[in-house]
Amino acid sequence: MLTGVHFLLTYKCIFECDHCFLYSGPSAEGTFTIENVRQALRQMKNVVSINSAYFEGGEPFLYYPLLIESARLAKSMGFDVGIVSNAYWATTFEDALIWLAPLADIGVADLSISDDSFHHEGVDESPAKIALRAARKLGIPSDSICIEAPKSVDESAGLGGKMVVGGDVLFKGRAVDKLLGDLPRLKYTNFRDCPHENLKSPERVHLDPFGNIHICQGIVIGNINMIPLKEIMNGYHPEMHPIIGPLMSGGPAELARKYGFDISGGFVSHCHLCFEARRALMDEFPEYLTPKQVYGR
Repeated sequence: MLTGVHFLLTYKCIFECDHCFLYSGPSAEGTFTIENVRQALRQMKNVVSINSAYFEGGEPFLYYPLLIESARLAKSMGFDVGIVSNAYWATTFEDALIWLAPLADIGVADLSISDDSFHHEGVDESPAKIALRAARKLGIPSDSICIEAPKSVDESAGLGGKMVVGGDVLFKGRAVDKLLGDLPRLKYTNFRDCPHENLKSPERVHLDPFGNIHICQGIVIGNINMIPLKEIMNGYHPEMHPIIGPLMSGGPAELARKYGFDISGGFVSHCHLCFEARRALMDEFPEYLTPKQVYGR
């Protein structure tokens, strides 16, 4: 049952992180207007199970007035409001308080801050830690998101000397082009399910500035500028979707098999195989695998 919509308020970001799902960066295109946010929130009200709206990116604080008004609108319409940020703006504790005070006044229910080496490396107290201190001072519920870089791990005790991949990175988006390195790869048949998303009955979806509803970043099930969100969800039959159907029946392995994707090189993870197969299929299914910039194209 769908309970939350995560607005990709903008694809733009001051960082160009190697692990980014969305290929965000300073040159990425696509930002909501306040009218588009308003219309989306109205459509969300027609889906009675939805109770939360998150605003993320990219980096939503790059469009601070838009973020504040979007959060205010969502809260006034009865949604719990969450925000995800890299806290680039938290240059001092005092400044962080100024940035966050309007969100505290609105009643934001959750502030998630990226705090890892991909975003803030080589500093005694990262902007993320400053932002978290300020949020707690203001009474905003908050936590950190810390992504560990991938590495090869020897699990010989349990796997007979087999090397596996450790760390928290999901290999989709820019991570596929930047972080694979010499990580160990497995035969495609190891990846027969989707361990990260509830494809049959999603609890949350992402909504981007172009109106696309993503079940996973880059896998689109409809566009609210063309079909209302309620109709998209009522008409969601995942087994009939050309990408989600194979993923449900046999994971990325089945997606690759069904469409004849080259699987000879082996893959680091479920997401790696899925992303590479989808990227190869973009031109065949442009309505469902979009926007191209999410695939680094």
